[in-house]
Amino acid sequence: NNFDSVQNCAKSVLLFMSIVEILKESGLSVTAQRIAVAEAVEELPHATADEVVGVVKKKLGTISKQAVYDVLGVLVEKGIVRRIQPSKSPARYERRVGDNHHHLVCRVCGMVKDVECVTGKAPCLEVENDHNFRVDEAEVIYWGYCPNCEKT
Repeated sequence: NNFDSVQNCAKSVLLFMSIVEILKESGLSVTAQRIAVAEAVEELPHATADEVVGVVKKKLGTISKQAVYDVLGVLVEKGIVRRIQPSKSPARYERRVGDNHHHLVCRVCGMVKDVECVTGKAPCLEVENDHNFRVDEAEVIYWGYCPNCEKT
């Protein structure tokens, strides 16, 4: 369908423009590698670094795994990308940042899905004894079985 391809093209252009602006606002140089990595994370939420490498290689042709890891590190440091690491899982990356959402993880296949914050504002949960910390975020992972794995 031509309309769908025009819509997808428009979405790609807007994504590209927003990533360029986000990089600039974060004080980062706008490079093809940074754009490609950020786009890959946007397109494939909860991707592992290796999955990001695969997507970026398709876009750019050649890029080292280390270069992708370095870009992911910078994007996480600048708050452009969020890194999560469920137990017994490689680190995963997502573009959804700053809203204190949480995750559902399947114990069998490792699928990750976003869930909203329990109360809607950070830190969602309060510790009984904060040891004089100023708590500003709660990271919650709900574990269970996705519909496909539940059937088996």
